[in-house]
Amino acid sequence: MSHSMSVVIGVATLALGTYLLRIAGPALRSRMSVSPRIAALMDRAAVVLLLAVAATGAIYAGHDFAGWARPAGVAVGVIAAICRAPIAAVVILAAATAAGLRAVGIA
Repeated sequence: MSHSMSVVIGVATLALGTYLLRIAGPALRSRMSVSPRIAALMDRAAVVLLLAVAATGAIYAGHDFAGWARPAGVAVGVIAAICRAPIAAVVILAAATAAGLRAVGIA
């Protein structure tokens, strides 16, 4: 099997799995119930997972440390988001911070 065919099969499998997971929620909502404690725990788990993925992407480039500019840019973006800045301002501030640090030689 060629590499491109493997990619197509992989993408199709992921698309089908994603679709099935998306329809499972509404389909099973009336058949299953969880306690409020478990629901709160699942909400926290989702936030922790997203933060872990974001932190990994901000700190590492492949297997190596990304340098100080990227995490600094992300930190500025997070602070701007916490201060409820518009999304465009958050992105521009984060990118400008990282670019500025790289321009002065801080990778």
